[in-house]
Amino acid sequence: MDPKLTEVSQLFERFKAAILRKDFNTCTNLLSQLKVLLTAFRSLPPLFEETPNAVHELTIARDIYEHAVVLSVKVEDQDAFERDFFQLKPYYTDARDRIPPSPEEYPILGLNLLRLLVQNRIAEFHTELELLSSIALENPCIKHAVELEQSFMEGAYNRVLSARQTVPHETYVYFMDLLAKTVRDEIAGCSEKAYDYLSINDARQMLLFTSDQELLKYIEEEHIEWDVKDGLVVFQKAKESSPCKEIPSLQLINQTLSYARELERIV
Repeated sequence: MDPKLTEVSQLFERFKAAILRKDFNTCTNLLSQLKVLLTAFRSLPPLFEETPNAVHELTIARDIYEHAVVLSVKVEDQDAFERDFFQLKPYYTDARDRIPPSPEEYPILGLNLLRLLVQNRIAEFHTELELLSSIALENPCIKHAVELEQSFMEGAYNRVLSARQTVPHETYVYFMDLLAKTVRDEIAGCSEKAYDYLSINDARQMLLFTSDQELLKYIEEEHIEWDVKDGLVVFQKAKESSPCKEIPSLQLINQTLSYARELERIV
């Protein structure tokens, strides 16, 4: 085996061992070293040169970037996720005919869709969806993200929250928790505009919590401006909307007629 490929393989084994024991600092350091070593392989994107070890090099590079995406979820770094996903994506598209498919492809593609949904990047969500094959769209990981987006757009927030219990892959839990927070923040914003106050029981049901303790913790962490007293959740009063200015209708009519006469004169 090529010495550089051997070095990458050995370092990657150390990386996988570190991620299993949840030593994420070591993982991050090893990943940086691996990415530097991968730059020596001319068979990788964007060059795709036909080298003697091209298939092996492409396969191990794809595996490394897949693990990098998973690591970014474990350390809850969405910026790292985006960088690593875009480095990985060419292995799913441009290198598709050069190496065997990866069993992690659909889980990671679905995970990226979920990330876009959490970040409310709906246009990009649909763009990514359009690029997927009909086979990919039938995969449970992709369908999970699609169904979540539909529920979110329909305002079926209870379906969004209950979907956390049926995630198709363990890595999805992080983004599902973020999505649950997004949903509750959306409900909270609507509630404080629609009501002056709610009973604790009604507020708990409205925000889809299972206990009063969860509700009170949420208020303490996210909405300290709300008051909880006498069994009620009292919302902060919305600022008085500025009065609408009267439209000078007679003036507009006169101007319109004047424009019409000028146009008629020109014609």
